[in-house]
Amino acid sequence: MSDIKDLTEKIIKFRDERDWKQFHKPKDVAISLSIEAAEVLEHFKWKSNEEIDEYIKTNKKEIGKELADVLNHILILAHDLDIDIVKATKEKTKENHEKYPVEKIKGRYIKYDKL
Repeated sequence: MSDIKDLTEKIIKFRDERDWKQFHKPKDVAISLSIEAAEVLEHFKWKSNEEIDEYIKTNKKEIGKELADVLNHILILAHDLDIDIVKATKEKTKENHEKYPVEKIKGRYIKYDKL
């Protein structure tokens, strides 16, 4: 069993044991995903690059918890919408390889439609 599949099953089991599926409409999970992503951003808000480097050293566990919340919501949403998130990620990566060929983009930060 893949790690993603195993993790998804554990998250769904946790949710279902608490009868929370009734609250997990796609809109609400997507909103929660956005909120959790914002909580990741809070760790970096108002900090300089130097401050961020130091902050990460002492707050990695807390940042990891917020990232885990983001991943949990992604896996719940993918599960409930019957989306194979590994397959979707592979397809998106392939698409990005085509949109951002190394020979045109290496070392540059520019959107694909401006290449």
